[in-house]
Amino acid sequence: MLVPSLFTDNFVNDFFNDAFDRTPAMFKASGSSIMSADIKEYKDHYELGLELPGYKKEDVTASLKDGYLTIEAKREDKNDSEDEEAKYIRRERFIGTLTRSFYIGEDVKQEDIKAKFANGVLDICIPKVEYKPEIETAKNISIE
Repeated sequence: MLVPSLFTDNFVNDFFNDAFDRTPAMFKASGSSIMSADIKEYKDHYELGLELPGYKKEDVTASLKDGYLTIEAKREDKNDSEDEEAKYIRRERFIGTLTRSFYIGEDVKQEDIKAKFANGVLDICIPKVEYKPEIETAKNISIE
């Protein structure tokens, strides 16, 4: 029986796309690739832009812990209306939580990070912090 593609998942394409995707896991969104990221480098800061279409500012949180900037977006489908004459064959909505984490270093302070959410895009400005390696100094043992 021939079933229109509208009613089936495209298993073959999804399987092969995932199998040959070489994107490192740390740059993938968990659950879905809905949270696309663009990262720009400037002289004194980085700009991180995350696309979150359909999300509201209240649905999005950003936190910094142990040098990892974590962005989380939650969505719930609250559409409980039913049509008595029709039933859904398929509804495609993402319901759940998306999370992305980026290691930005342990020297960046939370109060230095600026974020703005507008038109489904979360823009985050992260200052560059100069890495200063510890210089080992020779310590002499006192001799009596």
